[in-house]
Amino acid sequence: MPDWMLYGTTGYTGELIAREAVRRGMRPLLLAGRDAAAVGRLAGELGCQSRTFALSDAVALPSQLAEVRLVLNCAGPFSATAAPLMEACLRAGVHYLDITGELAVIEAAAALSDRAKAAGVALIPAVGFDVVPSDCLAAILAARLPSATRLQLAFKTLGGLSPGTTKTMLEALPQGGRVRIEGRITRVPLAWKTHEIPFADGTETAVTIPWGDVASAFYSTGIGNIEVYTTLPPGQLRALRWFGWAIPLLGWGPFQRWLQGRVAKSTRGPTGGDRAKTRASLWGRVEDASGQSAAATLTTPNGYDLTVLTALASVERVLAGDISPGFHTPSLAFGREFILTLPGTEYREMFDKV
Repeated sequence: MPDWMLYGTTGYTGELIAREAVRRGMRPLLLAGRDAAAVGRLAGELGCQSRTFALSDAVALPSQLAEVRLVLNCAGPFSATAAPLMEACLRAGVHYLDITGELAVIEAAAALSDRAKAAGVALIPAVGFDVVPSDCLAAILAARLPSATRLQLAFKTLGGLSPGTTKTMLEALPQGGRVRIEGRITRVPLAWKTHEIPFADGTETAVTIPWGDVASAFYSTGIGNIEVYTTLPPGQLRALRWFGWAIPLLGWGPFQRWLQGRVAKSTRGPTGGDRAKTRASLWGRVEDASGQSAAATLTTPNGYDLTVLTALASVERVLAGDISPGFHTPSLAFGREFILTLPGTEYREMFDKV
């Protein structure tokens, strides 16, 4: 009987995780997805069991999970896959993890916490690059300054995007930006604010983005004012502001589907060499009402390589039986120093105000 299922096996990140899980001997593992031929080929190569099913049949879906203890969902965009899989896991009594960075998915999981507790199920979304390192960084800083009322987080990533990440970003663009103000998620324009971010390897301009930490960091820290930033070259920032009026047009269904199709055909994701040559940088800062502050930087492997590490470490910990039922962010589930237990991460405290 398989211990766990990896759904979305043949996507860019799902395949990376499947290969590394098998290399580590994390068996028995059930590889699953929607494309029977592609799932079968990879399962045959890796010597794993396989199963193919769509997520559209809500009645039959729990039966597909009956033999496993845990599902790791790697099939994005998670706006389409997370809800049916979480519902099926609750009905089947199976733990649910995913690698989303989507704010709405994290909020949906949080809303299901009471049902998950009653079902004995752990719901832990976002066990990938976004949000594990930033969530742990936020929790560490909140512990340094328990009176904090404001949190800022920033990312700098290099090395190219996978098809799934690109599709998710295109889907999110028409919805505009998000920040958290006085505990409430609030809609703002794209690139609402800019900030000069002092990353470990130098200062760069960044803009606000509606990433998952706007949701998750609130549950992890209790801080009600949260802004999340990412670096953006000056030319791209100017273009975003000049042509921002046209971005809502991306939400037109036929055009969005056309864009998604183009991405599927033309985007392959970074090569192993690309990933090996690039690292990700994060920065965080908290401040309280009196002006006291604490800040730190975090450097990690490339986001895709880190997602493999964080996702598999999360699976191992949940299967070990140490996680209580209900909704958890990564830092609540595994501890705020979870990221520091993984290879290739470097944390540095900053003592000057920014």
